[in-house]
Amino acid sequence: ITPTHKIRDIKHDYKRDYSIWSLILLFFTFSVIGWLWEVSLHIASEGFVNRGVQHGPWLPIYGSGGIVILVVLKKLRGHPIITFFATVVLCGILEYATSYFLEISHNGTKWWDYSGYFLNINGRVCAEGLLVFGLGGCVIIYFGAPFFDDLFMKIPHKIQIILCISLLEIFSADVIYSHKHPN
Repeated sequence: ITPTHKIRDIKHDYKRDYSIWSLILLFFTFSVIGWLWEVSLHIASEGFVNRGVQHGPWLPIYGSGGIVILVVLKKLRGHPIITFFATVVLCGILEYATSYFLEISHNGTKWWDYSGYFLNINGRVCAEGLLVFGLGGCVIIYFGAPFFDDLFMKIPHKIQIILCISLLEIFSADVIYSHKHPN
């Protein structure tokens, strides 16, 4: 993988720095993509189910994971294999911590349970999920984030700020409402 290449006039520089506004937009983009992923995985067996604790079409664990790997693993981006394994570890820590936090903050409710999966740790994480997150994280780092950042940079700066603030306000309202009335 070369650090910079062009695909259809979009510059993909995966070693780039991301602005705060781009990181916010990436958070929401990854959160919505994660929600779509989770909904699509279960739609055939359960029908449509709004996945997650919140009511909006987002799963913040995906957005948080995407941002954490972009920021924390920046210096590793030139080494895809190391990045993959570091992503597995970071995503494992994030998923385990999120599972634990949700359980203690929602009266013992388990929001997911991998107890029957290979190499699970207390049913909170499992090898299969972490490998998928490792691959997904590499897709985010090397393709997704640069692609979306290029698109976001085409939005006028003032509009970016308004969009970010609006999304954060809606998201905050959802967090507050969902704390008392989980999905």
